[in-house]
Amino acid sequence: MTKSDQVFIAVIGAGGVGSYFLTQCSQVLPKYPNTSLVLISRSNRSLRVPSFNHALSLSTWEQDLATSDAPASNPSETLDFLSSAPGKCILVDNTSSQDVAASYPDFLRKGISVVTPNKKAFSSDLGLWRSIFESGYPVNPQGGMVYHESSVGAGLPIISTLKDLVDTGDEVQRIEGVFSGTMSFLFNNFAPVEGKGGKWSDEVRKAKDAGYTEPDPRDDLNGVDVARKLAILARIVGLHLESTSAFPVQSLIPKQLENCSSGNEFLDKLPNFDDEMEKVKSEAESKGKTIRFVGSIDVASKQVKVGLEEFEKEHPIAGLKGSDNIISFYTKRYGSNPLIVQGAGQVFRCEMTRTPTDIMSRAGGEVTAMGVTADLIKVLQRIS
Repeated sequence: MTKSDQVFIAVIGAGGVGSYFLTQCSQVLPKYPNTSLVLISRSNRSLRVPSFNHALSLSTWEQDLATSDAPASNPSETLDFLSSAPGKCILVDNTSSQDVAASYPDFLRKGISVVTPNKKAFSSDLGLWRSIFESGYPVNPQGGMVYHESSVGAGLPIISTLKDLVDTGDEVQRIEGVFSGTMSFLFNNFAPVEGKGGKWSDEVRKAKDAGYTEPDPRDDLNGVDVARKLAILARIVGLHLESTSAFPVQSLIPKQLENCSSGNEFLDKLPNFDDEMEKVKSEAESKGKTIRFVGSIDVASKQVKVGLEEFEKEHPIAGLKGSDNIISFYTKRYGSNPLIVQGAGQVFRCEMTRTPTDIMSRAGGEVTAMGVTADLIKVLQRIS
């Protein structure tokens, strides 16, 4: 095997999803003997090979990175490093960094492929979206490839399913679903189809304690995460959304609590607003319905929205369990029976213990990493 046949892999982000991803790579990459892991970088340090004749160990990377005194590798340094490699390269970005996302076009123009779950690259400024796909293959025949399945559905095949529909000429009419594992967990407990459910503030606190929300739950309740996913799917079907501010996004944060100094202060004051959410739930129940936090795209009218909706209790969205996501694709071919993708949502924030909720949270991180790993395999199969 010549050096030019070798594929060199750099990983930015080694905590959370990145850690699970590297664990999965230790099982997968031995099947691809022409691959070499040459760089791992996290927020405060990095680890890289002394030369491209070497490879980092997938069995000892955690200890090796922990003892490294090299600072984190910024996007410019990483680009220079990979550009000097004597073969094809892949950048795996497991961060949510806007700075790293903004550098994707530079990597792609150098022929370096990008694999990432980073939503910001594909949901922020429309100019960045265009630059990414104009810089990469196939628009640029010499450019790298871009795979970002996990930017929307963790390990669920949402982007690939939508692209298959579009690329094969189907007419996508509407997309609707629950796109947040956090919101799914909250509303499946606050407003279960069998009735009752706990107080809203209690359910938010339980979700936070179980690892189903960010450290500050407002980062989930503001609806921005769902909006980013909707923006990505809308762009794939041809809607030229400038940003997530181009469509209505309902926040579940009471205006009086938007400026709380911390997540703990927010949780302490949230019970004062339980009556507002209880009223919304009761109004739906009086009609024999339940409420869920959903995102929808109406392609014909170019309408995109995120927020609370009422559903009949027999509706698939109402019947979700745990932190499952569900996305329905209504198309000309599928008619009145949508193509449905359903499964574990992206939840992976808590430290590991032996409780069932922790196990479910851990599974969320693993399935997100699985989506990244699967994308890496797709690139390897195409460029090896």
